[in-house]
Amino acid sequence: MAGLTQHPILGTNDTIKEEEKKKQEVDQTKPLSLDKLEGQTEKDMAPVTGSSIHRSGSRPQLDLSKAAIQGTFEERDPTILLPNQSDHLSHLALDIGGSLIKLVYFSRHEDQSIDDKRKKTLKERLGISNGGRRSYPVLGGRLHFVKFETTKINECLDFIYSKQLHRGGMDVRIWNPDAPTNENAVIKATGGGAYKFADLFKERLGVGLDKEDEMNCLVAGANFLLKAIRHEAFTHMEGQKEFVQIDQNELYPYLLVNIGSGVSMIKVDGEGKFQRVSGTNVGGGTYWGLGRLLTKCKSFDELLELSQRGDNRTIDMLVGDIYGGMDYSKIGLSASTIASSFGKTISENKELEDYRPEDISLSLLRMISYNIGQISYLNALRFGLKRIFFGGFFIRGHAYTMDTISFAVQFWSKGEAQAMFLRHEGFLGALGAFMSYEKHGLDDLMVHHLVERFPMGAPYTGGKIHGPPLGDLNEKISWMEKFVRKGTEITAPVPMDPPGTTGLGGFEVPSSKGGTLRSDASALNIGVLHLVPTLEVFPLLVDPKSYEPNTIDLSDHSELEYWFTVLSGHLPDLVDKAVASEGGTEDAKRRGDAFARAFSAHLARLMEEPAAYGKLGLANLLELREECLREFQFVDCYRSIKQRENEASLAVLPDLLMELDSMSEETRMLSLIEGVLAANIFDWGSRACVDLYHKGTIIEIYRMSRDKMHRPWRVDDFDVFQKRMFGSRDKKPRPHKRALLFVDNSGADVVLGMLPLARELLRRGTEVVLVANSLPALNDVTAMELPEIVAEAAKHCDILRRAAEAGGLLVDAMISNLDGSKGNPSSVPLMVVENGCGSPCIDLRQVSSELAAAAKEADLIILEGMGRALHTNFNARFKCDALKLAMVKNQRLAEKLIKGNIYDCVCRYEPAS
Repeated sequence: MAGLTQHPILGTNDTIKEEEKKKQEVDQTKPLSLDKLEGQTEKDMAPVTGSSIHRSGSRPQLDLSKAAIQGTFEERDPTILLPNQSDHLSHLALDIGGSLIKLVYFSRHEDQSIDDKRKKTLKERLGISNGGRRSYPVLGGRLHFVKFETTKINECLDFIYSKQLHRGGMDVRIWNPDAPTNENAVIKATGGGAYKFADLFKERLGVGLDKEDEMNCLVAGANFLLKAIRHEAFTHMEGQKEFVQIDQNELYPYLLVNIGSGVSMIKVDGEGKFQRVSGTNVGGGTYWGLGRLLTKCKSFDELLELSQRGDNRTIDMLVGDIYGGMDYSKIGLSASTIASSFGKTISENKELEDYRPEDISLSLLRMISYNIGQISYLNALRFGLKRIFFGGFFIRGHAYTMDTISFAVQFWSKGEAQAMFLRHEGFLGALGAFMSYEKHGLDDLMVHHLVERFPMGAPYTGGKIHGPPLGDLNEKISWMEKFVRKGTEITAPVPMDPPGTTGLGGFEVPSSKGGTLRSDASALNIGVLHLVPTLEVFPLLVDPKSYEPNTIDLSDHSELEYWFTVLSGHLPDLVDKAVASEGGTEDAKRRGDAFARAFSAHLARLMEEPAAYGKLGLANLLELREECLREFQFVDCYRSIKQRENEASLAVLPDLLMELDSMSEETRMLSLIEGVLAANIFDWGSRACVDLYHKGTIIEIYRMSRDKMHRPWRVDDFDVFQKRMFGSRDKKPRPHKRALLFVDNSGADVVLGMLPLARELLRRGTEVVLVANSLPALNDVTAMELPEIVAEAAKHCDILRRAAEAGGLLVDAMISNLDGSKGNPSSVPLMVVENGCGSPCIDLRQVSSELAAAAKEADLIILEGMGRALHTNFNARFKCDALKLAMVKNQRLAEKLIKGNIYDCVCRYEPAS
């Protein structure tokens, strides 16, 4: 969930206005119940073909380079941002199946990039060309995913017409009212309905449908998702979802199993190269058809719901039924293994109505799911494939279906292969059809452009959508207030009881570790993926592939519960600060109340299903809170507090610098590190520190913290660090060339802690880059605020003034340079870059291009604060020297991480790996 979608150079009010404008352009549709299983064509039951199918290299395709995904809270299927898309683009593609119509459509965004003089100076110094690297982040366009029931195709046509998607979209009309209308418009479509409804599209919209091959589209969509999205593929065993990161270099070959009415099995060898190697006519249509005859269920969803309450022991013949309750241990079959699906009904004198529909549905689901799983594995074995991806609307995120297929693959492969599933399983064809428009850059698309976001975009409660999409923030708040008045909680789906736990097909039936397996698809895929363009991997990570930013493992339920309690407890104070930051108006109070309810709903959702939003870490939770604040237009809750603390700290800075200058080099370095650790106590994200704020001024708290600063610290590598800095009497080491200082809080933390340390490094001839947030988070200082703080500090210090001039931070000096005057060439520069995120933590797989450029010549990293040095990156290893500094302001974290106590300090130095 790291990364941003707002432009960091926009003012805070402009950011919100732009975001609200964009929100009103995003259309969502109410998820609809499936009344007819996703149909495929007769190809699913056709004879296996022996020739590979190659996509033509000359076919025009979509430019998906640096794609980005964005969506809403209730969507399973996110919206994709396309920064590099050309203007010449048809805006719509469809996959028209037997039960659902899936739309993928494009909307363009105006380029909001802004360059000021300071950023231009920074780019020149870091070697960032304006043409080759665009300032983070730039939004060029978005792909939206929408679905309708095929029986309601007129609603689909109305939607297309209302947005003028068949004519290039409303955005084209807004920005260019004189744009010519293409009377002979053609849109891409796949699926059987592209033929069935071609005349209707021509009659209602005046457009032709350009039919695309279903297999081509299916494979193209899967390839794109697997290469572009970090948390697209996942395994599902015993009710537990685990995301799988796919190495692009090892993706091919794989087996794609698409389960619609029938089943197609496709061996994919590369881009545009695939072969349908097998299939079966026993698929989703079989389950639905037999289920309808046997249970009288009218919908596919109803049939799945029945299976959740079923027990197959009354219908299936088990090994124990044959051997008097005993195992058949000689061949490894337990008593609970199913010997024959529906076999028990043979020996019983019962009619159909004597059996529970729930038991019939479960037995039928297991029989078909295991059959598909076994055939899939046998085909994977035939071609030596280890990766099997299952998709199609038969699965639809249904937990028990995924579990049964997974157990089948695991059992028959003896654990050598595993079943994997896709979050966007239903949109493969539509996405593939859309990609056939213009040339795209899949080879350039990288996983690190991905981020997840979870705004609430439609009325959502009890796992269901209630009503149309919410048009604006006022509608969203009104809906939330309505449910509060009714006493209805805005929560996640209620889990169903687990099915009976008996075996099937030669192995034990799956059972949920958590005791429940949900039936509805949203229970598994509520989290919405977003991609942010122009983010880069931090180049100084030793091994980006194995890098895990989160230190705290929230898979431990007790750990998860503790941190949820902490965040919930901090919520009232945060709401007070948020409302006060907006003047305490009635509107601000209303938004504050809505934020609290929305964030509480997020926490409740994640407490029930920790994997609902993807892989969960403490950093994700902290960023989710900041995203939720921004959603309700709280741009900077601690703005006035930060300003007040900066002013108070700057007032005492001259005396501190004078005291430091009276010390010897080595004594001064120790005092500087003590100062950073002592000043790190100022953290409005810590309950213990908030209590201290209520008992004294920041200067009093700082002095108290300094007085308690005694070595050895709980983690104390200072002597090793000092030796690197000063060496021995006989051998003096070279100073570092460039240091990246990841700063934390405003006020005393940055002014009395990190700035004096930066000053010392500058004095030693080291370039210093202060790295700060792109957007506000708690009381953390931002990259927008730092230049003003440095300018004020520079009034009292020649070292800071000369370095700030050299780094382009002082506007007056920059104007002189632009006029042709020489700066101070003898000083190393002090620079400021934004990190590309708006969270108390940082995921170094996703940083701004400016930070990535600055890192290339850096040989020292200093990570300061709990969020960046403890909650994340405590175990990170770097190619350069790294110093991690933090005061631990949480007792549980102190105990778990460093076996210490609250207010213990960490000074962890790690030489270059």
